[in-house]
Amino acid sequence: MTSNRHSELWINIRWKKLRRDLLRLQRRVFKAVTNGDKRKARSLQKLILKSQAARLLAIRQVTQLNKGKKTAGIDGKASLNFEERLAFSEELKAKVNNWKHQGLREIPIPKKDGTTRILKVPIIADRAWQCLAKFALEPAHEATFHARSYGFRTGRGAHDAQKYIFLNLNSKASGIHKQVIELDIEKCFDRINHNCIMENLIAPKGLKLGIWRCLKAGNNPGFPEQGTPQGGVVSPLLANIALNGIEEIHPSVRYADDMIFFLKPGEYAWEVLLETQKFLEDRGLNISQHKTKITASTSGFDFLGWHFKVQKNGKFRCVPSVDNYKTFRKKVKKIVNNSNYGARVKAKKLASLVRGWRNYHKYCKMDGARNSLCFIEKRAFKVFNKETKQDRHSSKKLLNKAFPAVPYSENKHVMVKGEKSPYDGDLTYWSQRNSKLYDGETSKALKRQNHSCGLCGMKTLPGEDVHLHHIDGNHNNWQTRNLIAVHQSCHNYTHMSKARA
Repeated sequence: MTSNRHSELWINIRWKKLRRDLLRLQRRVFKAVTNGDKRKARSLQKLILKSQAARLLAIRQVTQLNKGKKTAGIDGKASLNFEERLAFSEELKAKVNNWKHQGLREIPIPKKDGTTRILKVPIIADRAWQCLAKFALEPAHEATFHARSYGFRTGRGAHDAQKYIFLNLNSKASGIHKQVIELDIEKCFDRINHNCIMENLIAPKGLKLGIWRCLKAGNNPGFPEQGTPQGGVVSPLLANIALNGIEEIHPSVRYADDMIFFLKPGEYAWEVLLETQKFLEDRGLNISQHKTKITASTSGFDFLGWHFKVQKNGKFRCVPSVDNYKTFRKKVKKIVNNSNYGARVKAKKLASLVRGWRNYHKYCKMDGARNSLCFIEKRAFKVFNKETKQDRHSSKKLLNKAFPAVPYSENKHVMVKGEKSPYDGDLTYWSQRNSKLYDGETSKALKRQNHSCGLCGMKTLPGEDVHLHHIDGNHNNWQTRNLIAVHQSCHNYTHMSKARA
């Protein structure tokens, strides 16, 4: 009974009102920093930290919505039940300005160069505090971030960086005569100077203390004054705060710690690199001499999983990089050759993987045998045909489900406008832009609904995924009147309510 009561309390929280309350405060923070009034911004940040709306939304984000929500920290706890979430909200309220971080669980992740990076995972409570801190910090720093920074920022993404490279290297920009500097920062997340982050942080005293403790909880014993733990909710934001301004050195594009500088004829790479090194030294960082390259645009270079090249006729080309394709193919083969489940399960798993890969590369040139995936499809068809006992019709049907088509439009992505931010109050612009991230029935539903959630009625803004909901619960009923686009959280609560009924 107690469990049911707490689940009822949690599900029936007025989440729509909480989202509006938080977004209203975040807009005020953004406006204050834009107007140069940091004192007012810090006062508003205190309101966010005290806000019940922000606390509950932070807890929901890390326990229900984030992709790593089931990853345990050093305490071994991988989830919170409804009662624990409500109780933790009160604990967070009492300790928010004097939060003490526990240790981090270290998970080694192999890199393609043979080395490993350490993913440091906080416990759920620390992740929730970091999410709350991010709610207060992000709108303040969004008002200061450079327009050509696209990594780990709400409303911006890799496709914006891809389009900016196209604009700088296409025939109109005389890209055939240009060079690029592929900048690699040596152990960026492990070596960022803590003092540099704290000096640039726009935050009240209690929040600064919590961030300082967060940095110290994940540091390397050999470098106690350096590093931001990879795996924390707030870590990408802290890295962006430290690196902000590097874009002003020379025309460039940055995605987190990955960066490309564009050199016109007569411009010298050593001058750009010298100034960049000075910038990085102030932050405890160095340029990697082994990985940083100076490349002619006609020779081609890899960036964010794509291979960019200007052909001899001056035409710009972007295709999936060799490494990206190989990684994708390994994942496909692992599913297709797995004997633990049948063809139907394989088709479902493949569909998600293939759709994601094709969506990521939908602004590339995707013709040719490799990128069309025809060889991979043939192999999958043979396996499906064998597992469905030579029923070619069933195998073909499963193959179509496993390799969903995605429309391509080479170099047609529309970049985010200048320095616009989701916190600037332009709901129409951001909801329409967010709708373009989706295709098929989800895209059609969003247009019918004026880019709003079909359940709560709020605009579908960047920061939360949109799901396609079948009103009658029948996933085989694809009639237009049975389909609505909804927030991920609204979708979850709808199904939870039906399960309890």
